[in-house]
Amino acid sequence: MTLLKQFTGWATDSNRTPKQMFQRLRCRFLLTYLTVMATVLGMSSIAVYVFFTRSHEQHLNNQLLTLAQAAVPSLNAVKTEGLQSVNQDLPWRELFKRDQSLEWFDANGKILARKGKIFSTLPLKRTNQNIQQQGQIRTLTIAVYSDSQSSVLADSLQRLELEGYIRANESTKEIESAIARLVIGLGIGNAIALIFMAIGAVLLTQQTLEPIEKSFQRLKEFTADASHELRNPLTAISTAIEVMQSHPERVHPSDAKKLVAIASATDQLVSLSEDLLFLARTDAVVAPPAGWKYLYLNEILYNVVELFKPYAQEKGIVLKLQLIPSILVNSEPAQLKRLFANLVDNALKYTITGGSVIISMVQQKRCVVVRVEDNGVGIAPEYLPFVFQRFWRVDKARSPQTKGLGLGLAIAQTIAHQHSGKITVSSTLGIGSCFQVYLPTA
Repeated sequence: MTLLKQFTGWATDSNRTPKQMFQRLRCRFLLTYLTVMATVLGMSSIAVYVFFTRSHEQHLNNQLLTLAQAAVPSLNAVKTEGLQSVNQDLPWRELFKRDQSLEWFDANGKILARKGKIFSTLPLKRTNQNIQQQGQIRTLTIAVYSDSQSSVLADSLQRLELEGYIRANESTKEIESAIARLVIGLGIGNAIALIFMAIGAVLLTQQTLEPIEKSFQRLKEFTADASHELRNPLTAISTAIEVMQSHPERVHPSDAKKLVAIASATDQLVSLSEDLLFLARTDAVVAPPAGWKYLYLNEILYNVVELFKPYAQEKGIVLKLQLIPSILVNSEPAQLKRLFANLVDNALKYTITGGSVIISMVQQKRCVVVRVEDNGVGIAPEYLPFVFQRFWRVDKARSPQTKGLGLGLAIAQTIAHQHSGKITVSSTLGIGSCFQVYLPTA
C-alpha cells in the first residue's frame, strides 16, 4: 500500500517526466533498502561491540579480584617481615603470567611492598573496593580487615579493625588489541555485506518496479490507441452535424439547439482525444526529433497574440507585448506555438473584463524567460502545486462560462520539457497569476 501511495504521488508530480519519476522511485527504493539494512548492521555491530568489551572488562576485573584476594593472607607477613616474605611458594604466585602486579598498603594508605611488572601511579583510594583506569593499566583495590584469628575481606566483617589495602594491577593492552581487531573485522565485514546488499537491492528494485513500469507503459499505449480510435467516429459525427447544419430547412427548429449542443460536445471530445494522444506520444520523448529548426521566439509570440486579439477584444481585455528581437530557440514551431497559446488562453479565461494580459521576454545567461502575466482571479496558494496536473481544475473555476478540460497547462509543461525547459507559476488570489517559461537559447 505504501508503494502504491508513493508511486501515485510521484506519478502526479508535474515537474518530472515519467522516466524521471521511475528513476526517482528506483533511487528511493534503493536508498530505503540500504538505509534499513545499514541500520540493522550498525545496531548489530554496536551490540556485538558492547557485549565483547563488557565481557572482557568483566573478565579482567574478575582476574584482578582473584589476584588481590589471593594476596590477602600475606598482608600481615609483609607488615612484619617485608617483601621477602612473599617470595616463598605461596598459592597466588602462579597468577603473574601476564603484565600484572600487586601492591600492599597499611591502614593509612602508605605503601609497604610491591611485586610484579607494571604499577599505577594513581593515588590510593581508601574504600572497601574500587576499580580505576590509568592509561593502559587497570587497578582494583580492596580493604583488608582482621579479627583475633585471621585477616578477612571487608565485605564479610565490616565491624572489624582495618589492617590495610591490597591493590592489583594489570595491563589492558591485550584487551584493547582484541577490541581493535574486532572493530576492523566488523568494519570490513559490514562493508562487504553492504556491497552484496546493494547488488541485491538493485536486483530487487528492478524486479519490483518492472511490473509497475510495464503497467504504466500499457496505460500510455491504451490512452494513445483509444484517443486515436476515437478520432474517426468523432470526425464522422462532426461531419454529419455540419452537413445537417448546412441544410437548416431539413432540420426542425426545435432540433437546431440540440445540434448546436451536440456539435459543441463533439468538438470538446475531439479536442480531448487530440490532447490525450499528444500527451501519450510525448511522455517518453527525451531528445528533440529530427526536423526541429532555429526560430525567432518573438515571431512566435507575435503570431500567438495576433491569434487571440479578437477574443481579448470581445472580452474587453488588453493584450500587451514586450518582446526582445533576434533571440533564437531550437524548436518545433507548432508545438512552441501551442505552448504559448495554452498559456495566453488560460490567462484570458480567468481575467475579467477591463483587465490586461502582458506577454514579455527577459534574456538570461543561457536561456530566455517568457512571462505571461494577468491581473485575473488568481490561484490560492494551496492549489499552486497542482496546476500542471492533468485534468485538474479549481472547483470554483468550473462553470459553463469557463471552458476547458484541465489539460492545457499539462500540455504546455510537456512541450517545455521537450524543449529542455521548464514552467513556473506564481499567483496571488484576487490579484493575478504569472507563468514563466524558461527556454534554452541557441
